[in-house]
Amino acid sequence: MARKSSGRPAGRTSKVKRVEPRFEEADGLRASARDRVGATKVKTPKNTAKKSRKVAKNPKNASLFRKILRVFWKPMPKLAYWGVVFTLWGGIIVAGIVGYYAAKLPSSDTWNIPERPPNLRILAADKSVLGNRGVTGGTALRLEEMSPYIAQAVIAIEDHRYHSHFGFDPIGFTRAMTRNVMQRKLREGGSTITQQLAKNLFLTPGRTFERKVQELILAFWLEAKYSKAEILELYLNRVYFGSGATGVDAASRRYFGKSAKHVTISEAALLAGLLKAPSRYSPARNPELAQRRARVVLAAMQREGYVKPGKIDIKSVRPGQHARHYRSGPEHFIADMVMKRARALIGKVNQDVIVQTTVSPFLMTAAHSILSASLNSHEKKYRVSQAAMVSLAPDGAIRALVGGRNYGKSQFNRAEEAKRQPGSAFKTFVWQRAMELGYTPDTIFNDAPVRYGKWKPENYDKRYRGPVTLGDAFSNSLNTIAAQLTMDAGPRSVVATAERMGIRSKLTANASLALGTSEVSLLELTSAYAPFANGGLEAQPYLIKSIKTVGGEVLYKRPTPLPIEVIDQRSLEDMNAMLATVMRNGTGRKARLKGHIAGGKTGTSQNFRDAWFIGHTAHLVTGIWFGNDNNKPTRKLTGGNLPALAWKEFMEAAHGSLASKDLLGAPAYLASLPANIASPTPRPRLSTDPQQTASLRERVNGVLARKPRKTILDLIFGN
Repeated sequence: MARKSSGRPAGRTSKVKRVEPRFEEADGLRASARDRVGATKVKTPKNTAKKSRKVAKNPKNASLFRKILRVFWKPMPKLAYWGVVFTLWGGIIVAGIVGYYAAKLPSSDTWNIPERPPNLRILAADKSVLGNRGVTGGTALRLEEMSPYIAQAVIAIEDHRYHSHFGFDPIGFTRAMTRNVMQRKLREGGSTITQQLAKNLFLTPGRTFERKVQELILAFWLEAKYSKAEILELYLNRVYFGSGATGVDAASRRYFGKSAKHVTISEAALLAGLLKAPSRYSPARNPELAQRRARVVLAAMQREGYVKPGKIDIKSVRPGQHARHYRSGPEHFIADMVMKRARALIGKVNQDVIVQTTVSPFLMTAAHSILSASLNSHEKKYRVSQAAMVSLAPDGAIRALVGGRNYGKSQFNRAEEAKRQPGSAFKTFVWQRAMELGYTPDTIFNDAPVRYGKWKPENYDKRYRGPVTLGDAFSNSLNTIAAQLTMDAGPRSVVATAERMGIRSKLTANASLALGTSEVSLLELTSAYAPFANGGLEAQPYLIKSIKTVGGEVLYKRPTPLPIEVIDQRSLEDMNAMLATVMRNGTGRKARLKGHIAGGKTGTSQNFRDAWFIGHTAHLVTGIWFGNDNNKPTRKLTGGNLPALAWKEFMEAAHGSLASKDLLGAPAYLASLPANIASPTPRPRLSTDPQQTASLRERVNGVLARKPRKTILDLIFGN
């Protein structure tokens, strides 16, 4: 039977595909490690075994795993490639930005640390530091001179990796930026101490991208040129600590009243805490906030190993009490005066200088405390709110000056800048002029109503005493006699006498001049009384003895002035006698000193607006004023009351260890007075001839128009 054709060409045998057996498909036929002869038993991890069984049981898992790997692995080469590309281009862009902003900076060849603003260190008469003035408010210190706790506290809270970075801290910067993002505010800059120094030295305080790039460039330059110790020293001497204090020494004196050399751990923590926000954390403004910030700094010092745990009680940290009262002290009135006078003496101050003054710290403290206590006790009773005091040596050296109640609240210097009516304290110059014309304390005048044009002077008590001596009229401050003497001598000649003795303000030459209607300052009025204490010589007030550089170069030294006699000896004796009588049984009785001979004069202006007492011994000349800044009348406060009492208290403190010294003319005159008699025996005037008196007056007026160099009597009588 024929076979059915298969459709293939004839003559060829058909090929049948042979299938070879595959052992890998046979489950369990492959030899494992444990099946081999001599093989050690291998433990399979449980997780791996489970995963293998899971994959074996479910081939789809294995296929999915391979697909996931393939999806992530396939683009890796491209990602790596483009990562390198973007990194290169990013570097180029960053370099371009840095180069662009760097080009805006001056040439690096001109980069130099700018000179620190000059400081004036003001010394008292005993060489102690009275204060500092200038932009910084303190002197520059070497790092090794500062308390070591200061550097430790600043590094711990501001830049604890300071010694390990090169001007930029990427870790700190990243952390700060992360916090800014989390808080959605730009609160932290991540700047290192070097970056902060670069900003303070060369850049503006604005927060801009350009400034930040330039800050970084300058920080790298600083790190390359200076050591870490030098950078830290520059930083601590230049950084602002709040309340007008630039530099750590100024801050230490501002808040603790001492040099940065002697700062304790807790004080260093308070100073370092100010750097975050000087105005906010200043103990002068927010003592409690400053305290909390200091605790944070101490905790940071403990973490960094600068302070052993438990050594310092963080809760016990208290800001210095000095911070609250620093700007209220009277020494700041002196410092302001020194600044003005120093510029006048040496011109522009372009380096640190040391100014030696004549001021006594003890007398300054006594003056301020006495005035403050007097105002605090009697402010409401007399409706008085301000006071000022000046105390001079007989040659004019300023020993103490208080320009007001509280410098922190008002910097106006009422002792030097305020012009007020001196009242009867000006009568001293009227009587001085009368003594020069030949009158004596025993010359008799008639205390009765008088009129000059529309002006009719009256005595304080509205009484008239009839015939009185000039000595008695002076001690009781009789206005009618003062007016008569002024018109007798001539107002212009009285003005000339006052100017010769030290009054520099413009005086109006009229009849009321005798009652102190022309305004003067306390400083000039007090200095005009100094000739009564020094034997009749001119005494211009002065404050600065010398100015030197820190290196010792003398820039100014006060020359010894030539002695100029402004009061002749006879009139000096008469005036000291009458001034002493004022304090013995006149209007100045409350100012009488025990154990010391003194003279003085009270003064009360119209409507009780101003109350004065000016007095002197052979050791000191002191003037005191009480009143109100708004010129409102007090409640009948007179010069013989609070001013006289304060004057006595101050002078007793000042003369506590000084030996008694006579005033020219005063002791003999006082000894001649019986204890129960108020006025001496009257004597006639020098001359009763009208023509002779007029001729003498004309000659004296001509002489007094120019400053005398001899005694006035020598000039009058041609000797």
